[in-house]
Amino acid sequence: MNTEIQKAVEVLRQGGVILYPTDTVWGIGCDATNPEAVAKVYAIKKREDSKSLVLLASDMDMICRYVKEVPEMAIQLVEVNDKPMTIIYPGAVVGEKGKMQACRHCLAFNAVAEDGTVGIRVPMMDFCTQLVAKLGRPIVSTSANISGEPTPKNYAEITDEIKDSVDHVVEPSLEKGATGQSSSIIKVGLDYSIEIIRK
Repeated sequence: MNTEIQKAVEVLRQGGVILYPTDTVWGIGCDATNPEAVAKVYAIKKREDSKSLVLLASDMDMICRYVKEVPEMAIQLVEVNDKPMTIIYPGAVVGEKGKMQACRHCLAFNAVAEDGTVGIRVPMMDFCTQLVAKLGRPIVSTSANISGEPTPKNYAEITDEIKDSVDHVVEPSLEKGATGQSSSIIKVGLDYSIEIIRK
């Protein structure tokens, strides 16, 4: 597993796109602080970049570096959660709109929603957690399919078009432990508001 993590991190650091297993479904991923890499992900998915992407972080400490103020409710949800859950946070620390240079201390402008919110999940899978921790910043995690087409539940269901369009494909055997289902999505506010977007 360590060799696979090292290979994937090298590709991510160079602005490449990887195809990798997550705790839910296979993802198309890149360094979430690199706008050029994020643009490649949108191109692969044939999706408009006005939509935001889900990101993976290694832990709450990483989330706190990229969100201006993390709601207390979100911290509690992450602590008690026992299933894959993406939380939409207010106030992402985001780079200048239209600026394509990567900034390690802020998320790419095209990785967050137009209202400044960002969906982040701490994955429940050692491979993913270690991958993000080794990179040291969040990774984009969007399902491995063309936008509008069915989400593949495992590696065998991913189309050749997707496999051929990325810079690196992680070893398929590492998908063990994935649920094969998308995560729940919960939006939290600084006013203690909670909205369930997807169960």
